[in-house]
Amino acid sequence: MRNTPSLSCSVFKQLFRTLLPAKFIRRCFSSFGPASRRPPAISPGELIMALVFHVIAGAGTLAQHVKTITGQRITDGALSQRRTSWPWRIFEMILEEALHLKANLEQHPEAFYDGLRLCGADGSRLSVANTPQVKKAKRKAKSRRGKAAFAKVGLAVLLELGIRNPIAAAIGPKEESEMVLSRQLLAKLPEKSLFLTDRYYGVPVLLIELKEIHPEGEREFLVRVKGNLKRRVLECYPEGSALVEIRAGKKKLLVREITGRVRKGKSSWSAVRLWTSLLDWKKHPASELLALYARRWEQESFYRELKVDMRSAPLLQSHTPLTAAQEIAALILAYAILVDERIKAARLGEVPVLRISFLKTLEAMRGLWQFLEVTDGLLDQRGVRLAVRRTLRLIAERALPKRRQRSCPRALRQPVSSWPRLLKNSSSNAAPEYQLSTIIP
Repeated sequence: MRNTPSLSCSVFKQLFRTLLPAKFIRRCFSSFGPASRRPPAISPGELIMALVFHVIAGAGTLAQHVKTITGQRITDGALSQRRTSWPWRIFEMILEEALHLKANLEQHPEAFYDGLRLCGADGSRLSVANTPQVKKAKRKAKSRRGKAAFAKVGLAVLLELGIRNPIAAAIGPKEESEMVLSRQLLAKLPEKSLFLTDRYYGVPVLLIELKEIHPEGEREFLVRVKGNLKRRVLECYPEGSALVEIRAGKKKLLVREITGRVRKGKSSWSAVRLWTSLLDWKKHPASELLALYARRWEQESFYRELKVDMRSAPLLQSHTPLTAAQEIAALILAYAILVDERIKAARLGEVPVLRISFLKTLEAMRGLWQFLEVTDGLLDQRGVRLAVRRTLRLIAERALPKRRQRSCPRALRQPVSSWPRLLKNSSSNAAPEYQLSTIIP
């Protein structure tokens, strides 16, 4: 486990209450929470705040962080027992309230395309320990070498690309599939947005469902699709793309198909087939959309920051599927708090948000919050503001350089599938190349 310092709570409380007002949490528990015989020593809002504090602090147990937040002593077993009595609906409402749009067209042009907000969705899974409760409730996935070592809890996140801000999340404590979780996100796609996603979502039934949920509001999509999906070509455009009709049962949808090839340096070409609802080929050239689709990979960077940078252990610390899902929700809420600080540092340093390192932001804010807690009462308001500004400026000065145009071979040193064997490592610094293919009716 990484040895990370514990952080103070006074400034964190203010940030948390800005993200999630205490009145809203009380309203959720009054409507859906379990009935209590007497007022608890620790309110549900304080316990949820402590849970978010716990996942962002890195070191220490939940009981220790509850003591830091509230001053009350309670064992980890009692905390787990109390959390298992909370309906999952409460955390769904909390995520809906706390996650919202943050990108601005003037300040974050990299998060938009032709006035459309770039959004992406993808799923992932987090491992949970092999406790008796988990073994009883969940099955382990099968792999080529047998069952997986640990059971998994599924997660799907709708992300603002360009600043990596989560705007909606669906978590599956009951072994829901990625498709089930992702469909919950379709209704939360914001107006005037362009939805980028991979081949798992590039199926007619899902794209038609997306348009039925949002008949208005300019919610467009640009998705990669498999090469064996059928469609009917209606019209071929001079640039090489084509207007096609896709079907799901008796339902139909007109989309524009773009095919091409992508490579970096002297590596082999990779075929790409895209469907998009942007039908105007003059306004949205196929070459632009083919290059734009690469932005979808920001979703993978988000999961790396969420699962690696923010966590100090490979497994979730919770012992039941429900509390594990609550821990994932707390991770997403903590990430949303740090996105705000990342945006502030980027604005101060006048650099794009993604050039601000997430891990450096996390470590710098931990140090700042601890310093402000220790010096509480020693600094006036002007001194506190100056310390905050200097920390943000320090984060901005440590901004990452522009990303290199680098690619690595698609091979493995010890392949376990059909991938070629990697004998000699190599890489290329060349810019990516794109070639459009003409669609033949």
